Amino acid sequence: MDLSSLKLYRPTDELGRKNGIFQTSLPGLLFIKSKKHEDERGYFSEVTRLPELNEVLDEPFHPAQINHAKNKRYVIKGFHAENWNKLVTIPQGVSLNVLLDTRKESPTFGQYEAILMGDDADFPQALYGALYIPAGVANSLLVLSKTLNYFYFFDKLYKDRDTRFDVAVSLFDPTVNFPWPVAREKMIISKRDQGAVGLEELKARS
Repeated sequence: MDLSSLKLYRPTDELGRKNGIFQTSLPGLLFIKSKKHEDERGYFSEVTRLPELNEVLDEPFHPAQINHAKNKRYVIKGFHAENWNKLVTIPQGVSLNVLLDTRKESPTFGQYEAILMGDDADFPQALYGALYIPAGVANSLLVLSKTLNYFYFFDKLYKDRDTRFDVAVSLFDPTVNFPWPVAREKMIISKRDQGAVGLEELKARS
């Protein structure tokens, strides 16, 4: 699979905040770099130190629910945003994660950041770590490895959420125009995502 034409995010010294936490092009969206400590048994990794993350946030992040999803190659999800903050990490497998700013008041509304993330020998260029995704930034992922394990933590209970703030933007919205590296007919897409609205329709809503 050729990913060379994609403009993928890379953490640089200029983007560093502190303690391995890096800013992206979208306000509030952060990449947290992790390091694997390996030996003959396997490896150990600190995914995130919450006190250090909270030092760079305007409001502290207190996880209320932890979810785990396992998906197979070419499953695609998104773009989904809710009225909560999320921390996501991929301990096994690799996905292309495209984050879309749906916050109408944001200076980067309608812009995206593409991040290849996870842990798989077939994708040595993938970033290993976690993403902090603020409320209103829509997440998507396309599974590129054979399987993917995806953990996400959010600071509100799913069952108590206000569904008025649920956002689903079409993965194929021409306004966003993201060049997915997999043909649409190969993708495994939910009915919800097939019927998602475009960014202009979202913007027109009060």
